[in-house]
Amino acid sequence: MKLPRRQFLHLAAGAAALPMLSHRTAAQAFPARPVRVIVQVPAGSAPDIVARVIGEWLSQRLGQPIVIDNRPGASGNIATEAVVRAAPDGTTLLFCMSANAINATLYDNLRFSFVRDTAPVALIGRIPLVMEVHPSVPAKTVAEFIAYAKANPGKINIGSFGVGSTSHVAGELFKTMTGIGMTHVPYRGGAPMVADLIAGHIQAAIDVMTGSLAHIKSGAVRALAVAGKSRYPGLPDVPTIGETIPLYVANSWCGVGVPKGTPNPIIERLNSAINAELTSGEMKAVLARLGADVRAGTPEEFAAFVAAEAPKWAAVIKSSGMKLE
Repeated sequence: MKLPRRQFLHLAAGAAALPMLSHRTAAQAFPARPVRVIVQVPAGSAPDIVARVIGEWLSQRLGQPIVIDNRPGASGNIATEAVVRAAPDGTTLLFCMSANAINATLYDNLRFSFVRDTAPVALIGRIPLVMEVHPSVPAKTVAEFIAYAKANPGKINIGSFGVGSTSHVAGELFKTMTGIGMTHVPYRGGAPMVADLIAGHIQAAIDVMTGSLAHIKSGAVRALAVAGKSRYPGLPDVPTIGETIPLYVANSWCGVGVPKGTPNPIIERLNSAINAELTSGEMKAVLARLGADVRAGTPEEFAAFVAAEAPKWAAVIKSSGMKLE
């Protein structure tokens, strides 16, 4: 049977609107069941604590339980792939970390692409890194440390919490920009690295502020500088590396992502809920105590941030010849 033209056009327009309506309906109903946040690091670590704080508040705003699912291993690739393979319905979130921007170059056989296969929701914040030395090292500033390293080639071991970790690439960036030589000593995490720094087995390290702040304040290690753009409020007298080496910036960061294909209305609802938390005075205070510099923003701003991070660390990895051991 031949349909009148007007009736045909009406039906065609209705059919074209179905995907938009279904996405809108899904967003209005979201979330209809508990939401899982997959975290790339073990329970009890600084990023895990941030994820749990965010999850608790997100649960109140979304009206559903938030389940924290820790899946450490392979520098976060196990957790990331689990999210990439999940249904794009907003009920599986990835607690993104700086490792995601590093791994794209560090690993040459990944079965997924973090940038291609996930969609950004919100940047939560930056967790400051700090460059520190054992008290036996005579340098008290970055300039003095550079001079000491050049005068004592081969005598400085710098630790990191793993090959390809944020602390490792931050150290390699420092070496590249200063032209000094240091021997890299990787550890399985920040805690054993700091323990060896305190014991004097290594002379320098770059650590997340949360892992070293107490040791800096006790005098067990000496902070030379903060690696981010601005000074850390808890150590206002400690300068940034950039104050001595212009343009040097290295941060650990965290955010939230979802599988590619998640409807935009769901992403927008998650972004709105997360930003509402981040802009509250109470949440800012909680995250500040954990060392996080809160950065609320749009999904597009988070995407632009990651787009800048990935090539920056790709250049450092390639120039240093960094390889997984």
